Amino acid sequence: MSIQHALLTSLLEKPSTGYQLARRFDRSIGHFWQATHQQIYRELRRMAASGWVEVEEKGDDGTRKRKVYHVLAAGRDELQRWVAEPGSSGESNEALMVKLRAEAVLGPIGVRRELERLIRWHEDRLATYRAIEARDFSTDNPTRGQRLQHQVLRKGISAEEDWLGWARETLEAL
Repeated sequence: MSIQHALLTSLLEKPSTGYQLARRFDRSIGHFWQATHQQIYRELRRMAASGWVEVEEKGDDGTRKRKVYHVLAAGRDELQRWVAEPGSSGESNEALMVKLRAEAVLGPIGVRRELERLIRWHEDRLATYRAIEARDFSTDNPTRGQRLQHQVLRKGISAEEDWLGWARETLEAL
């Protein structure tokens, strides 16, 4: 995932100065996507050069000049393109969270298909874990090592069940 897509999402939520954006980013998207303030400013310059955002100079009334960034049509189009693009199998949750926030701002733009694809991927993974459990951990007197290995697998099963529960609830919200 590109930090640019996270920044476009934040700017669509509210046009901001670089400083305001960095602070908002720290309090929201920054919980699942880390970026330094330097990275944010560097990416804002790149996005402006690409025609994705425009910079509005404010503060001509004697106050300190501020640059407020607004998303342009090309930036909106880029975000929509990225959201609709399928990720890799088991795509990171970070990208999915940004895609969901983008959908919240832009309206239905394809996250449903992506979430359905990821649900199928996680269902397959859970089925694989359960098959391994049935095959490898059905003995009555497992060794200590087998019990520990089973606990590792149980953690994977639990994580998949939790993810799928969250994803199905989210699918209903879409």
